[in-house]
Amino acid sequence: MMNAFIQERDLFPASLPFHSGRLQRDLHDLYFEECGTQTGRPVLFLHGGPGAGIAPSHRRLFNPDRFRCVLFDQRGCGQSRPFASIESNTTDLLIGDIEALRQHLGIDKFILFGGSWGSTLALAYAIAYPEHVDGLILRGIFLGTGDEVSWFLHEMGRFFPEAYAQFVAHIPEDERADLLNAYYQRLTSSNPAIYQPAADRWASYETSCSTLRAGSRHMSGTAALSMARIEAHYFRHNCFMPDAHILSNIDRIKHLSAHIIQGRHDVICPPFTAAKLASAWGKNAQLQLIDEAGHSTFESGIAHALLAALDAI
Repeated sequence: MMNAFIQERDLFPASLPFHSGRLQRDLHDLYFEECGTQTGRPVLFLHGGPGAGIAPSHRRLFNPDRFRCVLFDQRGCGQSRPFASIESNTTDLLIGDIEALRQHLGIDKFILFGGSWGSTLALAYAIAYPEHVDGLILRGIFLGTGDEVSWFLHEMGRFFPEAYAQFVAHIPEDERADLLNAYYQRLTSSNPAIYQPAADRWASYETSCSTLRAGSRHMSGTAALSMARIEAHYFRHNCFMPDAHILSNIDRIKHLSAHIIQGRHDVICPPFTAAKLASAWGKNAQLQLIDEAGHSTFESGIAHALLAALDAI
């Protein structure tokens, strides 16, 4: 049986940004765009990865008559430059980029909308700048902890053994005791013959595990490179946060409303983490588990829940 993705007709029509530009942040030149209406309620879309980048399909989640949606490619991603760069690329710097972009666009408060790593970054920004947050819509919760990184590297294979076997097979047996370091050394090589096959294998592993049923859609080429290299960089450095940073600082954002949407069969970011976040958040957090869904934004149940959350906020 095929994965059930949302139908095109159930999304908002494809549209072009009404404004796009670039924001210089130290050595990084960040691409951003705005869609919807200039007078709409501001919402900031935060992509996943880290390293994945934005796509035109992301604009279609937002009602163009209600929202002023800001999207940007994080450091090293998409149309931002330098591409796939891990230099000066940390969580605190990304938080600073969001704040600089908010000021650049003259926005007082955003709704933060993010999934997977985007949920991590949304939470980290909200903790740093709660006064500039107008609620959160989060999907596929990842808190950036060592346990979650270990799960990604070692335990997802319990559910997708074929994909995991291919992921491990790329590394010689004598290096497999530390898969993350083995991949990191290859992904940061200056030789395309070394870094690109490693990136393709890493990205294939992740995309294979992202839907309820093993997917046949695989990322490769430049998109795989930015995601794999930047993910490995962040994972190797504990996502540049203390291990319990988000839950330890949850009191700073408990007053904000949060819609937490989670695939029950999400193997990349298991639902236990979303439940733990909602419990710590308390009465202002609403957790919705989607039974027939994994990790992907555009699986039907998840996408419809995201659209409903945007309607309700």
